[in-house]
Amino acid sequence: MPTWDDVVEIAGALPGVSESTWYRTPALKVRDKGFARLRTEAEGLLVLMCRLDEKEALLASGDPAFTTTPHYDGYGAVLVDLDRIDRDRLTEMLRDAWWEKAPAALRKQLDAERG
Repeated sequence: MPTWDDVVEIAGALPGVSESTWYRTPALKVRDKGFARLRTEAEGLLVLMCRLDEKEALLASGDPAFTTTPHYDGYGAVLVDLDRIDRDRLTEMLRDAWWEKAPAALRKQLDAERG
């Protein structure tokens, strides 16, 4: 089961990522745009930015790792239960969240690094 330290480690491999705070909670940003934050009001839940269609698909899948609250209705963010997601899936989702917020130059840099 991944922890916030794992989230930081995974995302830290992406270009331009910095640790910060967002709504007074630990967060990750790319060029000052938040893409992940730890909800301290709900221990173990990670807020990840995503496209609305992706959020709908994740929630419709029935996977207990993904949830939301009315606060996030109509907003491109899904709640991820770190106790219920494996590291590989988390890595994929962090990259996707980063991609949604990263500027084009950093996305190109990542593509070039991965060949």
